[in-house]
Amino acid sequence: MTLSKRKFGRTNWNVSEIGFGAWAIGGAWGDVAEDDAKAALNAALDSGVNFLDTADVYGDGRSERIIRDVLRQRGGERPFVATKLGRRLNPHVTSGYTNKRELAGFIDRSLSNLGVDTLDLVQLHCPPTEVYYRPEVFEAMDDFVAAGKIRFYGVSVEKVEEALKAIEYPNVVSVQIIYNMFRQRPAHLFFREAQKKNVAVIARVPLASGMLTGKMSADSVFASDDHRAFNRHGEAFDVGETFSGVPYDIALKAVDELRNLVPAGATMAQLALRWILMEEAVSVIIPGSKNAAQSASNVSAAGLAPLPDEVMQRVREVYERLIAPHVHQRW
Repeated sequence: MTLSKRKFGRTNWNVSEIGFGAWAIGGAWGDVAEDDAKAALNAALDSGVNFLDTADVYGDGRSERIIRDVLRQRGGERPFVATKLGRRLNPHVTSGYTNKRELAGFIDRSLSNLGVDTLDLVQLHCPPTEVYYRPEVFEAMDDFVAAGKIRFYGVSVEKVEEALKAIEYPNVVSVQIIYNMFRQRPAHLFFREAQKKNVAVIARVPLASGMLTGKMSADSVFASDDHRAFNRHGEAFDVGETFSGVPYDIALKAVDELRNLVPAGATMAQLALRWILMEEAVSVIIPGSKNAAQSASNVSAAGLAPLPDEVMQRVREVYERLIAPHVHQRW
């Protein structure tokens, strides 16, 4: 199977429609051995993935350094590597993003972690909403581009409101946003606006923290260092990042109804990824994986046939009836 490419907004990049999300190989998803992390990344690259998404806080730089080591060992044409900055701020407040020297320090650290002279894409990492109303933050990012530290910059957002505000800035080339069967609001307005402005869309949390793999139950137990245990109610960061903000019991009920839609020979995770690919505004999906088998399975989702209208309608109905009351207006 050849992995199809999609245009990445106003850049000249053509990116694999399924990328690699590198949060899980950094931390906060239970223990992932370095050998498994590298195997997961290598399997994705072997499958044709050419877009990797990481952040400076994933394992306090571990994710970035694993990417550096794997790419050095492989050699050849480099994939596009997107990272993020801002979540290292303590406290994580707007004033930190208006401190250009602080931002420069984060960029220099990521340059070192990734072993490069220029970062391909740097995204503001889910900053407070007020940051999107502070033009000086985006002017600082323009300066980093002019200085050759970064090629492009974008944002990673929690809310549709933030996404719409961010793309008012002319040099924001991409928006990373949660979009999956449990979080359908971005398709109502934001995606059309992003298309008008030729802004790339990175779909994150595509499997709702694993809920949309169909493998979880009321008895599932998560390690203490897994955000699915310690952030179930938003104790550490935005609750929307964990199970897409859907109450666990409601999510299980919805999954049970969605199981019947899985095509023969496919997994539920592959159905969930293929559902996202039906949206032309999405440039790349970034599922995470902890091992080589998960990486290969994620990529295989791109080989599924387009989903029929009745499946799309059924997913929409389950969302509107069970899920939307809990998430639609919140994010």
